[in-house]
Amino acid sequence: MTIYTTLRSSFAALLLISGASIGAANADAIDDITKAGVLNVGVFADFPPFSSASADMTLKGYDMDVAQALADALKVKLVPVSVTGQNRIPYLTEHRVDLLMSVGYSKEREQVIDFAAAYAPYYIAVIGPKALEVKNKDDLAGKSIAVNRGTLEDTSLTEVVPASADVKRFDNYNSVIQAFISGQTQLMVVGNDVGAQVLARQEALAPEQKFQLLTSPSHIALNKKEDRLKQAINDTVAKMLSDGSLNKSSEAWLKTPLNPENLKD
Repeated sequence: MTIYTTLRSSFAALLLISGASIGAANADAIDDITKAGVLNVGVFADFPPFSSASADMTLKGYDMDVAQALADALKVKLVPVSVTGQNRIPYLTEHRVDLLMSVGYSKEREQVIDFAAAYAPYYIAVIGPKALEVKNKDDLAGKSIAVNRGTLEDTSLTEVVPASADVKRFDNYNSVIQAFISGQTQLMVVGNDVGAQVLARQEALAPEQKFQLLTSPSHIALNKKEDRLKQAINDTVAKMLSDGSLNKSSEAWLKTPLNPENLKD
């Protein structure tokens, strides 16, 4: 093999490598989603009324309605992926899912992931039995409190809870609720969606909302620098707002009309 042949082969190989690199750089999430024919969406599987197993064991709820609309807009199949408060952001950054539903905005999270349109009102509250007097964060001193580990609820509670409080962290919302209604903890910190389920069903306990820790609408999260996907999400949410389908889902699952003002950060 001559030196010329060797150099020509090396240059050809370099071109192939460069071409592959350019292709990888130009590829984005929508290209990958379209090629795969599926949209993998991270959802909480035990998060009624946003997403929970129905009688036929498929996930139903407000989040699922919006996720399905996104898949339809991209003309692909929706594949819900069950996530937890601890693993869902790694699932996104490691590309195990394309999107995450029900993500509250925070400056810390914004360092790692991007946020598309807000699509659901959300606030975090301290809930306890009516007989227990709790009016503000100072009243949490000495109390036992259940919260879902690694979630925005956990972060919000950790920022204000007195050192004497006994915070018990669980791996899912069902465990948080069970700890509260069984008396394992005196209080629980959950979103208004989860809290509504408990307030409606636990008449003997007479639970009530004590005070809010944080008010923040839920966003759809995606990886950074995915501008085309972000635009597609924003366009879909805007369409659902304008054609009334988002309000229809709110009335069906959240049991209240959707106020667009509650989608503003």
